[in-house]
Amino acid sequence: MPEFDVPMFKLDPTPKVITFDCYGTLVQWNEVLLREIGVVLVAQGRGTQSASNVLDTFSQHSRRLEAERPHRIYKDILRLAFRAAMVELGLAPNEGDVERLATAIPTMGPHPEVSDALRRLSERYKLAIFTNSDDDLIVHNVARIGVPIDFVITAERAQAYKPARQIFEYGYRTMGVTKDETVHVAMGMFLDMKACHDLGVRGIWVNRLGQRGNPDWLPYAEVPDLNGAAALLLPK
Repeated sequence: MPEFDVPMFKLDPTPKVITFDCYGTLVQWNEVLLREIGVVLVAQGRGTQSASNVLDTFSQHSRRLEAERPHRIYKDILRLAFRAAMVELGLAPNEGDVERLATAIPTMGPHPEVSDALRRLSERYKLAIFTNSDDDLIVHNVARIGVPIDFVITAERAQAYKPARQIFEYGYRTMGVTKDETVHVAMGMFLDMKACHDLGVRGIWVNRLGQRGNPDWLPYAEVPDLNGAAALLLPK
């Protein structure tokens, strides 16, 4: 259940485009990376129990790198952030370890309910992905989802990473809509719900991991998975 007393989600004004984060929200980011990090840890004689710590530390470094200028492509950030995380945690990253983790990204397929939920949503709305990724990475994930996506807005094209408003504003210009004609659906609290709050965009938080929300970035609706988001967006 949502932790905060927030206004009920409203479909007025009616959105034209539903925008989605991809990694974690639509495809299995945590599941794939925790598995691959575990393989690297075992190869280094470590236990897999610290895999989540490696992933969290990677996320901290990637956010730092994404905020820096000049803009770096995501493929470079992946490698720099994985290497920095492993060094910080006392691991000895070799090129093979870093490549194994970085090249896992395009292999990520959808969560079990995602493709069906997107098909149902596509009968009423245009669908878009707003992603902190590069064109030649995200294309593989979109193909694995198996549902046509009308717009794919990448950090590479926008030259900015979420939660910066630039990527959202670039996306709205590209799609030819206003922010009020969209709803953003995402698993990321800092990268996505913060951006929704700052921009005044309706947000649906997909809380797959049972995490605590942040009241500073309300209002957003909270659901456990994409079926929950579809239920809000396709009321009977």
